[in-house]
Amino acid sequence: MLPVVSIVGRPNVGKSTIFNRLIGERRAIVHDEYGVTRDRHYGESYWNGVDFTVIDTGGYLPDDMGVMVVGIREQVHIALEESDVILLVVDTELGINTLDKSVSDLLRQKEKPVLVVANKADNEERRLNSSEFYELGFDEIFPISAISGSGTGELMDRIVEMLPQKDDAETTNFPKLAFIGRPNVGKSSLVNALLNDERSIVTDIAGTTRDTINSHFTYNNKNYTLVDTAGLRKRAKVKENIEFYSTIRTEKAIRECDIAILILDSVRGFEDQDKRVLREAEKFNKGLIIVLNKWDLIEDKDTNTVKEFEDYIYESVPQMSYIPILTISAMNKKRIHKVIELADKVIEERKKQISTSELNNFLDEILRDRPLPMKRGKQLKIQYITQVKNDPPVFKFFMNNPQDLPPNYRRYIENKLRDRYSFTGVPITMVFRQK
Repeated sequence: MLPVVSIVGRPNVGKSTIFNRLIGERRAIVHDEYGVTRDRHYGESYWNGVDFTVIDTGGYLPDDMGVMVVGIREQVHIALEESDVILLVVDTELGINTLDKSVSDLLRQKEKPVLVVANKADNEERRLNSSEFYELGFDEIFPISAISGSGTGELMDRIVEMLPQKDDAETTNFPKLAFIGRPNVGKSSLVNALLNDERSIVTDIAGTTRDTINSHFTYNNKNYTLVDTAGLRKRAKVKENIEFYSTIRTEKAIRECDIAILILDSVRGFEDQDKRVLREAEKFNKGLIIVLNKWDLIEDKDTNTVKEFEDYIYESVPQMSYIPILTISAMNKKRIHKVIELADKVIEERKKQISTSELNNFLDEILRDRPLPMKRGKQLKIQYITQVKNDPPVFKFFMNNPQDLPPNYRRYIENKLRDRYSFTGVPITMVFRQK
């Protein structure tokens, strides 16, 4: 594992801006409203030949017992336990206050290296005034401006010096599983149940997870990256700028994942927004799984209940009946590892490669069973087929007049491909070219 640097402090001192500066990307949501960074947010940084992980945390309010603030405070504690170096961010514009002192008291109990980062030191006067933060009891203070980048080079130099020497981390691209869906369907609960860790804040407030959170996960000696995303709402309901950016990041997670796992609330059922999310993931040729969470809340279940749910979903999206459906209870941890096992199967299906000779034998069979139609007085003919790509699979057909091939015949070919070769949970791309 890479060494870890965590960024902590009271609300609105610029922690997320510093996080973005350190990792060189705009990944944490930056906004002047308190509580925007609710979860820990992970990124990777590289400086002077050293790779390390950076964790952005929510603003720390030690005495507030609101459910969201308590959740943020727990996230800060967990981040501190993971850390090798801690950056305590303070505000040179407003100066020292009781919250800074409370956070400092907590950090001194951890007995870990702490650097005080005096942010918003945008002029000489503020840089000089940053010396007042020695009152917090730490030896090293770095006045910086996260907005302009002034002073961050010296800060990065010192961070790297303080990090423990570790072996180079193996850079392996693990399969990325993105948990997507409407707010409050149990995405974070499922990720936490799999990790056996409170990595995302879980409350009954819809939209709690606003940033995407990546977690490393090992199961049956295989490694994965689990991506917990902000709940996707209908665009008309996206009122806040923050929620808009969260939605953008969720859509980015869909684009970058290998398997998109749509979580549904079994009680609420399958809604138009779920269909939109599925189509979005299919458009990017992602592996697809539908998980019915909170299955324990469905009353009067019998042997046909799952089949009835499946029929209901497949009738709603008839072209997506290749997507497997699984029932679980994240709260009770029932069947949760079946999600990973099913994701494994879909990953293998994405990698499936079929030989050209086998495909052309298959083509001869389906053309005999259902000959191609005549169009504009000419007989349509498909000469041959080949798989030009896998992960995800792409098939190229060579024929005369491909523009005249009816959509229903294309669906016929895809259905026959699935009947023969399955491709469970995997969108198939078919390209028809002039011979």
